[in-house]
Amino acid sequence: MSAPFEPLAVDDYRDLVRRALAEDVGRGDVTTAGTVDAGLRARAVILVKSRSVIAGLDVACEVFRQLDPHVQMTVHRPDGSLCAPGTTVAEFVGSAASLLTAERTALNFMQRLSGIATLTRQFVDAAAGRIVVMDTRKTTPLMRGLEKYAVRAGGGVNHRFSLDDGILIKDNHVRLAGGVRSAIERMRSANRHLPVEVEAQDLGEVDEALDAGADIILLDNLSTADIIEAVGRCRGKARTEVSGGVTLARMPELAATGADYVSVGALTHSAPAADLSLEVEMDTASRVVA
Repeated sequence: MSAPFEPLAVDDYRDLVRRALAEDVGRGDVTTAGTVDAGLRARAVILVKSRSVIAGLDVACEVFRQLDPHVQMTVHRPDGSLCAPGTTVAEFVGSAASLLTAERTALNFMQRLSGIATLTRQFVDAAAGRIVVMDTRKTTPLMRGLEKYAVRAGGGVNHRFSLDDGILIKDNHVRLAGGVRSAIERMRSANRHLPVEVEAQDLGEVDEALDAGADIILLDNLSTADIIEAVGRCRGKARTEVSGGVTLARMPELAATGADYVSVGALTHSAPAADLSLEVEMDTASRVVA
């Protein structure tokens, strides 16, 4: 589990931006080419239209930069900022044609990432510091790095990034291994370097996992009463994670159970896009300097 709000490296998104632009631009922006002087300069601002936590500004800047290497960017509200409608988040000055061509791709990235950050902040606020809010691997293919970054920007914590950096024995593993105890024992013999987390679907499996020495027990789709009972049984022996059926409305009661973590797939698979817009106007220095 990574530290909160670890920043992105440009290598995390440069190629993704290149491919997104190739998808959107195709053989060229025929509308902009036909209506805007190629030498014109413009100023563009990203505006918030709904209450949002901002994420993805560096990615948006990379979109504009790939079309205009000389674009100038000024950030007014950095990633992680909670912004009211009407807030100017950032401004860009450069080639008018490039700004227009980049608009949709830049906003698509930012609206997706800001939507995740916004929903994450809502869950974190509902947790009120009583339980750690984590994401899952339920991410858009090839967008995982960006989406997990957005979770951090919203105040959440990342669960394992990929299958090679954490052990999570789930119900299918348990079934194929011949039971909870067998799955844990086989995992211990195969890998002694990583903490062993195992999914438990009832209190009987919680006891079996404890007896087998699990480090973390994922309480999957248990009732609130059973979660409280499981947390009591695990106290001092294993950490506990709540998963399944997690909603904003249920967060206060889950936070009060004493569990250590709550993992929420909805942060990345169901977050609504933030409502952002790009407004463009002619720059006072109206011509691009060759």
